[in-house]
Amino acid sequence: MSQKPINPILKQILELGPTVAFFVLYLKIKEKTFTIAGTEYSGFIMATIVFVPVLLAAMGALWALTGKLSRMQIFTAFMVIFFGGLTAWFNDKTFFMMKTTIVYGLFTVLLGIGLLRGRSYLKYVMEEFLPMQDEGWMKLTRRVTALFAALAIGNEIVWRTMSEETWVTIETFAFPAVTFVFLWSQIVMLQKYLIEQPE
Repeated sequence: MSQKPINPILKQILELGPTVAFFVLYLKIKEKTFTIAGTEYSGFIMATIVFVPVLLAAMGALWALTGKLSRMQIFTAFMVIFFGGLTAWFNDKTFFMMKTTIVYGLFTVLLGIGLLRGRSYLKYVMEEFLPMQDEGWMKLTRRVTALFAALAIGNEIVWRTMSEETWVTIETFAFPAVTFVFLWSQIVMLQKYLIEQPE
């Protein structure tokens, strides 16, 4: 199915809105305790519980408007639902905090396996958005693999040694910003490998 055109601002709102909403909600209720069916939940847990349906609604809207979701979006949604569910079920924020480590760790392992086989699995995911020669894909994949490994380690350090609020802030803004800046810089550096599409 071909992707339908969508206003880029609306697309960004649907993609980034749920995460920002989680951050704002967390700041408002972080000091509160909520009792549901006799069980007490912290503000963090409640923000996580609310985040899951908000993310699903945003992805549903994105799919309805564009007719398509990327493999990365689907995988991320699955991980959020799974670990968000564990967080709520066990009433333990550790699951949601470890989600980031596991996601980045899985990406590192999968891309690493592809590199050992002489293939770029990153190309499989992103080729439709970034046409590029195979040599460029291999270079980008090696660098992105290193980035994901660093982010996985970074998340472990942050959530284990810093405050809950610090982790939420870094998870919401720092990790995405680092990833965006890194990918942008790599695309600039790998310009010679890009394949120009016909008009």
